[in-house]
Formats: sequence, structure tokens, C-alpha cells
Amino acid sequence: MSIKSDKWIRTMARDYKMIDPFIDRNVGKGEAISFGLSSYGYDLRVADEFKIFHNALCSVIDPKEISSDSFIDFKGDVAIIPPNSFALARSVEYFRIPTNVLAICVGKSTYARCGIITNVTPFEPGWEGHVTLEISNTTPLPAKIYANEGLCQVLFLEGDEHCEISYKQKQGKYQNQQGITLPRV
Repeated sequence: MSIKSDKWIRTMARDYKMIDPFIDRNVGKGEAISFGLSSYGYDLRVADEFKIFHNALCSVIDPKEISSDSFIDFKGDVAIIPPNSFALARSVEYFRIPTNVLAICVGKSTYARCGIITNVTPFEPGWEGHVTLEISNTTPLPAKIYANEGLCQVLFLEGDEHCEISYKQKQGKYQNQQGITLPRV
């Protein structure tokens, strides 16, 4: 298994629509939180749709039965995440992961240095969809998240062979997700 370079990512985006829309260079230095192609990854953008958590109607978070009433829907250029809380969002980009590739997403340092942590599970071989992003504000202050700017970086690992059963073949519950997707069992 090897981590893939900008040249490989550019080819996969162009020939196989692995990332759509695809920005073939790193954009935003000094103007925005950077996004687009980087040396060994791709900085994805957070869309302008958010589900911001609030605890007014629930006392326990249950991943087997979370209520959409636990979130306030927000659409805009800047989302405010309350102190010690979180929001769900989605990527601008739609991903199509080949069956010999695993992608791992890590937070960008600009947000991490402010106590804002982004958590995303691996993009399994054969998975496709918009990425649901979990954005945690670990600070005691409200935190700003800028829509249509970089939020996290995707690293692509190519295996020596295709997996035996892909996410698509096993009919994974998050296959082809289009918007912000709440937990499913």
C-alpha cells in the first residue's frame, strides 16, 4: 500500500471522476482556508449546509437512535458552533473511491490550532458520496466554520490489489449519500 501523489490524484479525478468537482491546484492562501489539490492529498471544502447540535430536547446521545430534532438546520457562509458542542456538515465534493483505494481524512491545522477538530471515518474501497463531516468545538467559546473553504485533507492509499468485497458490493448503509447523513444502524 502506498500514499498517492498529486499526479495520481489529478489523473484519477480526471479519468474516473474520483473527486467532483475537482480543483487541480491549492487555492486560498491568504484569502481563504486552503482547498484543492496538495502534494499528497486533497483539501476538501465544507458545504454551506450544517446540522448544529443542541441539547434542549435530549439528555443522552444514542448512535442507534439519534433524533433529527437534536439538530438545528443552518445554511450560510459562516456557521457558529456553540462551545463544547459539534455540528455535522457535508463536503462540497462528491467522492468515488476505487476498489483498490482507501482514503483517510484528517483535520486541517488552521482549525485544529483553534480547538476545532474534524472527524471523518475512512472512505472505504468502492464507497461513493458526499462526505458527512463531524466538526467538534472543544473550546469554551463559539467557533466559526467557513463554508466553501478547506476543512480537512484526504489522503489516498492505493493497495497492491482490489479488495475482495467493496463497500458498494456489501451495500453499505452510507453508499451514495447526498446530503448530511445522520447515524444509521
